[in-house]
Amino acid sequence: MYVLGIESTAHTIGIGLVEDGKILKNALHTYSALGEGIVPRKAAEHHVEWAPKLLKEVEEVVDIKEVDYISVAIGPGIGTTLKIGNVLARYLAIKYNKPLIPVHHGHAHLCIAQHFAKLHDPIYVYVSGGNTQILIYEKKQLKVVGETIDIGIGNLFDTFARELGLLNANGKALADLAANAKTFIPLPYNVKGMDLAFSGLLTKAVQLKHTHKKEDLAFSLMETSFAMVVEVTERAALLFDKKEIVLAGGVAQNTRLQNMIAGMAQHYGWKWGTAPSQFNRDNGAMIAFCGFLNKHNATKNIETLKVKPYFRFEELQDVVMVDNR
Repeated sequence: MYVLGIESTAHTIGIGLVEDGKILKNALHTYSALGEGIVPRKAAEHHVEWAPKLLKEVEEVVDIKEVDYISVAIGPGIGTTLKIGNVLARYLAIKYNKPLIPVHHGHAHLCIAQHFAKLHDPIYVYVSGGNTQILIYEKKQLKVVGETIDIGIGNLFDTFARELGLLNANGKALADLAANAKTFIPLPYNVKGMDLAFSGLLTKAVQLKHTHKKEDLAFSLMETSFAMVVEVTERAALLFDKKEIVLAGGVAQNTRLQNMIAGMAQHYGWKWGTAPSQFNRDNGAMIAFCGFLNKHNATKNIETLKVKPYFRFEELQDVVMVDNR
């Protein structure tokens, strides 16, 4: 069984292909904001340009006529870019008479990370540009048990990178800068029970950018925010008696965060895992994989397929996750 997956929630257009859950292709291209943040119109134009090229890459593996399902991310994300992926999915569904599977972008991140982590019943730590959430899976539902009350951790990094004048203003550029730090600078640490707040941390770091070295500020911002994430993860695991942790999302690529999660897990004798970087970033393969697991949601009524920029995990029903028993 072949499932095609289309991702276009933000700066990346991705088209992936799985066969019975095995990843065959993961073609993608990312819009470069070059210091100005994601401009929705420009990102959409980028996706329109690259979608046909990526589709050709997938067709080198399997003819679209042979695909059984087409899955597509319908949210959360940027409305303008979401529509590009959804228009492509509708076009392919009509042209080849294929059923469509609507996919929650975050759900796909969790599925692909758990698949590679080979864990069964974890706490999910979802860290990305627009989200920072701690989740559990119970009774075919994903439940958010803790989250940011303002901005996502990825947004924190991207915004501060722009404040520092970095041309490639993203988490990787900030991490590269932080690697040369020599001093830790105390910054606001805002954990409220199971929730976190990053805006105060950002505001203080911006205030200090003219009086402290960029490297030290980048390092301190990342260390502080990662410590906050680890604290709520630890609390959630203890509260819900979980002994496994899955780290997912774009920020999960950061090796420092991985090491901090690993250290905490080792302390308790817990298992933890994540996906390779190419699958933690936004990509079409994770949409295809999540669609494969949740093909019971397939429909041929394309009029019911609507983009949901503010799609919450709580809206998902009858959720299927990876079974690694």
